[in-house]
Amino acid sequence: MGDLRPWARYGLLVVGHLLVLGLGAAVFQALEGPPTRQLQAKLRAELATFQADYGACLPPGALEGLLGTALAAQAHGVSSLGNGSEAGNWDLPSALLFTAGIITTTGYGNTAPLSSGGKVFCMVYATLGLLASLALVAVLRHYLLPVLSRLGDWAAVCCRLAPARAALLQAAGLGLLVSGIFVLLPALVLWQLQGDGSLLRAIYFCFHSLTTISFGDLLPGHGRGLHPAVYHFGQLALLGYMLLGLLAMLLAVETLVELPQVRAIVRFFESSGPSISEDQGGIVGQDGLALSTLPPAAPSLEQAC
Repeated sequence: MGDLRPWARYGLLVVGHLLVLGLGAAVFQALEGPPTRQLQAKLRAELATFQADYGACLPPGALEGLLGTALAAQAHGVSSLGNGSEAGNWDLPSALLFTAGIITTTGYGNTAPLSSGGKVFCMVYATLGLLASLALVAVLRHYLLPVLSRLGDWAAVCCRLAPARAALLQAAGLGLLVSGIFVLLPALVLWQLQGDGSLLRAIYFCFHSLTTISFGDLLPGHGRGLHPAVYHFGQLALLGYMLLGLLAMLLAVETLVELPQVRAIVRFFESSGPSISEDQGGIVGQDGLALSTLPPAAPSLEQAC
C-alpha cells in the first residue's frame, strides 16, 4: 500500500470514515430502535388513559397546548415542576456553570438564553471565550507535556525500554490515570449522591462531560432536596471538574497522538516528500533516548595507554 498515490490514500481514508459512520449508525439503530418504540407506545397509552379519565373536563387541544408550552419552557431550562423553592437558573453558580459550558464546549443544554441581548452576548462571549480557552490550554500543554515526556524518558532509561514501548506505556498509564481520577472516581461519588441512579449512568455522564459530547439526556441536578449551600458547592465543583477534566483529557489525547504507531499512520496518508521538521525532531529525540539506554563503551587500547 506504500505505492498508492496521495489521492488514493485520501480516498481510502474518506471511505473508511464513511464505513465507520455507517457501522455506528447501524449499531445504534439496532440498539436504540426497540426501546424508543416501547417508550413511544407507553407515552401514547398514558395519554389515552388520561384523556379517557379527564377528557370530558378539558376542551379539545388544551392538554396538547399545555404540554407544548411546558416542553418549550423546559428546552430553555425553565420548569414549573416542584414547589418552586429551588435556586433559579441564573444565580451566580448557575451562570458560572453556563459560561464554563460555553468555553469548554460542553453545553449540557439545560440552560439557554431567552432574551435577544443574551443571545447576542452569548455569541460574542463564545467567540472570545473559546479563543481565551484555547490559549490557556496551549500554554498549559506547553508546560505540562514536557514534564510527562521527561517522566516517560526516565522510566525508559531505568527500565531499559525501547522508545516506542516506553511511549506506549506512558500513553497507557496516563489514560488509566485520567480515567480513574476524572471518570471512575467522580462517577462513584455521583452514584452515591444520586441514590436512585446506576453506576453506568454516572460513568456515562462523566465521560460525556469530559469529551464535550453532552447530548442533554443527562443533566446536572437541580438541587431538589438539597441545602442551598450544598447545591451551590456542587455547581462550583462541577465547574472545576469541567475545566481540569478537559485539560487532562486533552493531555491524554496529545500523548496518544504522539505515539510512533499513530504518527506512522498519519505519515501514510501524507503526501510523499521530505520529512517535516517536527518529525525529524521526534526522530532525533528518540535516537538520543535510545543512545542513552546503551551502556558506556569500553575505552580503547590507545586511550588506556
